[in-house]
Amino acid sequence: MWADPNLNDFYKRVARIEYTHARGHGFIAEGALSRASFAPRKHRRTPIVRPLLLIVMFGFALKGAIHYQLGADVYNARVATLMDGQGFDRLGGQLMQADPLTLMISKQITTSLAPGGILNVAG
Repeated sequence: MWADPNLNDFYKRVARIEYTHARGHGFIAEGALSRASFAPRKHRRTPIVRPLLLIVMFGFALKGAIHYQLGADVYNARVATLMDGQGFDRLGGQLMQADPLTLMISKQITTSLAPGGILNVAG
């Protein structure tokens, strides 16, 4: 018998479509609704904003804790020493300057640890 090459190609394509359907995939016409139209879409974002925000928040908390531990005078003297240095010392001095958020965190730690404060248990 003679085999039509176009018919063989057709059966191969039908087999591929049936195999794809068996695996759960489908072919959807443009503009038609399917199950995929109603499924929640997953947004793939590069996870960069949340970790950077966490690092910045941790940095301010650390600065506030150091400011509380050393006191304002000693802290400012050490930052001034860094600012008088060269290269990365000046950069460190710029980053470690007492900003309003650092002062607020330091004040919160002071009030929390003061007698009658939130974290003061002995009393």
